[in-house]
Amino acid sequence: MSQTKRFLAVTVAAVTAMGMVGACSKNTNDAKPAADGQVNLVVDTFGDFGYKALVAQYQTDHPNVKVELRSVQKLDDYKPKLTQYLAAGTGAGDVVALEEGILNEFKTQPQNFVNLLDQGAADLQPNFLPWKWDLGRVGADGPLIGLGTDVGGLAVCYRKDLFAKAKLPTDREAVSKLWPTWDEFITTGKKFTAANTGAKGFVDSVTTSFSAMLSQAGDTNFYDRDNKLIADSNPVVRQAWDTSMKMVSEGVSAKIATWSKDWEAGFKNGSFAVTMCPSWMLGIIKTNSGAANAGKWDVAAVPGGGGNWGGSWLAVPTQSKHPKEAYELAKFLTSPDGQVAAFKEAGPLPSSPKALDDPAFLALTNDYFSKAPVGKIFGEGAKSLKPVVLGPKHQAVKERAFEPAMQAVEQGKLTPDKAWQQALKSAVKEAK
Repeated sequence: MSQTKRFLAVTVAAVTAMGMVGACSKNTNDAKPAADGQVNLVVDTFGDFGYKALVAQYQTDHPNVKVELRSVQKLDDYKPKLTQYLAAGTGAGDVVALEEGILNEFKTQPQNFVNLLDQGAADLQPNFLPWKWDLGRVGADGPLIGLGTDVGGLAVCYRKDLFAKAKLPTDREAVSKLWPTWDEFITTGKKFTAANTGAKGFVDSVTTSFSAMLSQAGDTNFYDRDNKLIADSNPVVRQAWDTSMKMVSEGVSAKIATWSKDWEAGFKNGSFAVTMCPSWMLGIIKTNSGAANAGKWDVAAVPGGGGNWGGSWLAVPTQSKHPKEAYELAKFLTSPDGQVAAFKEAGPLPSSPKALDDPAFLALTNDYFSKAPVGKIFGEGAKSLKPVVLGPKHQAVKERAFEPAMQAVEQGKLTPDKAWQQALKSAVKEAK
């Protein structure tokens, strides 16, 4: 979930709990199996991966296994904790999620993860899109450290009630036709803003649009294929930046920092009408908006065409006391059936061709999002998605260099030109 991000049904208590675990010398999975053969496994994720029902099923089918789902809200909080656990040799879950934006950084330390090929994972290769399988390996012939979970097909999620107040179309097909391009998206945003609906802005923040545009470009953005930082020279990055700055200058942004408490509350309070919506965002929106807003949200096409924003892998740290059992759990969670179930629960788009072709998946609708045919919306074209080249510090460059600079422009603290220079300077620092 780069945000590489990729997102969340959690609370401050959950974040605190994970921090407390990191302060301890032992984790629950360090204990030896009980005399009755009970095995305790911990799964670490950075959001709602849609695993609650799957874990309940797994425990029913494996009565000797107890699984704890441990989650934090922000990937930016999750990554340093996992880094700390791996360096200490203790504290990490038996199964850990590696988001696309941080995957390459952890692949430089393959000794920290079980080679899943040694557990028999080679037989699972047909279960995954070829590039998804390949990215889970360290080099073309190296160890396999991760089994793919999801890919990040793109859409736009919008509030029908706010669109109606602004006298804009509310039908998802009509809405999609409003913005075939990003310029037309901005034009629609200006019409919405002029209607004075009471919302703070049209789109939550330009940072979500920036991420979507980068994912649409394909190939490279912050790094080239040799892991050289090219943020200052890649036209893809500059074009996404300039379009985002236009959103600020045209007044269509609600100027709410993503992943903040105000952002979470904004879904429920109607602070904005639109957010970029990779499939994993469905669960985040539902959680933050609450039951009272069921049926007010819908899903439309994204400006500029599809893209691949987000996606993760499940890995087994070598510090796990139960690597075989942890692998079996990861295999179950990432199976074609497991991926369909996770999508149904929380929205992460399957990376399994079998799952994407499953009529049950393609027929899925989402009651919360006005019965939107989410299986069809996100599933069509999913097998043609291509990965973006992400360097080892992609997530840090995006979330700690570019996004703060963009937010400074939204808040009127920096001009776009000065913010651009700040972003580039910070990117060099974060890439070290």
